[in-house]
Amino acid sequence: MCLAVPGRVMEIEERDGTRMAVVDFGGVVKDVCLEYLPDLAVGEYAIVHVGFALQRLDEESARRTLDLFAELGLLQEEFGDPWEAVAGQAGTEERS
Repeated sequence: MCLAVPGRVMEIEERDGTRMAVVDFGGVVKDVCLEYLPDLAVGEYAIVHVGFALQRLDEESARRTLDLFAELGLLQEEFGDPWEAVAGQAGTEERS
């Protein structure tokens, strides 16, 4: 599953001509492309989908959404260890 997840911009830099940010998604940190939101600043929140910041978001909305995603287990599903997920699927297939 690929969710659109809110995250907070921690730092911004240019890499090979592309504006990139380090974004915190409630404890999970990922690199995100800022080409669709070139004026996004450190400390602001954005909705991110498949590695691209798509829309600016206010802090309250971002925090509520992150809390809800965490409560529903969606952050773990979205950002969890892919090797753990594959190992879990393999164990399920073996039992079938």
